[in-house]
Amino acid sequence: MKRILLVLLVLVVLAAGAVAGTFFWAESQVKQAAAPPGAPTVEFTVSKGVTGRGLGPQLASQGLIRDARLWRWHLFRRGQFAPKAGRHAVSPSMTMAEIATALEGNPIPDDVPFVIVEGWRLRDTDAALATAGLIKPGAYIAAASRPERFTAPFTLPRTTLEGYLYPETYRVVPGAFKVEELIQRQLDTFAERFYAPQKAAIERSGRSLHELVVMASMLEREEPVPAQRPLVAGILWKRVDKGFPLGVDATSRYELAEWNDRLAFLQRLRDTSDPWNSRHRKGLPPGPIGAPSVESLQAALEPKPSEFWYYLHDAERRLHPSRNAEEHEALRRKYNVY
Repeated sequence: MKRILLVLLVLVVLAAGAVAGTFFWAESQVKQAAAPPGAPTVEFTVSKGVTGRGLGPQLASQGLIRDARLWRWHLFRRGQFAPKAGRHAVSPSMTMAEIATALEGNPIPDDVPFVIVEGWRLRDTDAALATAGLIKPGAYIAAASRPERFTAPFTLPRTTLEGYLYPETYRVVPGAFKVEELIQRQLDTFAERFYAPQKAAIERSGRSLHELVVMASMLEREEPVPAQRPLVAGILWKRVDKGFPLGVDATSRYELAEWNDRLAFLQRLRDTSDPWNSRHRKGLPPGPIGAPSVESLQAALEPKPSEFWYYLHDAERRLHPSRNAEEHEALRRKYNVY
């Protein structure tokens, strides 16, 4: 009887030792990463509705953990675990505890930034969207040529939204991008940044919103320093009101396939029949020549009065205003600007 009891005691001790050994082995394995430090970070996707235990085989198959059974053990020891659906940045150099914490954090955003630069024409934004793989070439221009499909707290032009689509960095989702939604967001931003806060001032200005947008689009391209745009606006509005040609060469670039195509630009300057040639045509050009920023819109709305009627920029893009044609010609000779 004693021998039986002794054997049973030995078996109990051995079993307890085995359990303890397994426990300590599992604990040590859980604390070890699947790869040495420095392994690259990868994206791991947590699907909606998946359980914590269900993530184990996926993590193991991607080499992020060594064994799904150890993952279950870790979750058992850890207690509550609430992973968030979406993409997460993890690495096989992370321990299971670190991976679990990462999967409970905020997932990687699905949207990415898309920058629309101040002064861009519809064709420039269209090309950038196509290059980014968000649209087929021409889709943005086509949508912006149907203003009746969009809403705004002001009257939209009939044929094109050129000038009204605010330039900004917008977050977009590549896999679910809709060009109409981007255009509506741009219109909303235009209204929020300029029209809504300046509605009363626009009504008092004596200029239509469209005239202000046309002027602002020229200022965006014409004057690189925002603080000097009110002065330039004052000069240009005076010339408009007096029936003088504006002489804003940027208008002759508007219809060029490439804005900086100098040969095509010079040909346009010599074309006196071109309605965009503001060296020969009086008044505002037929429409906006790009997307103005709020600084340019504000300058068009609040021009700075001055004694100047002309201006030019030197090779370093510094502004030089002049009071009359004689001073202007002298500045042209001085800075070799023709």
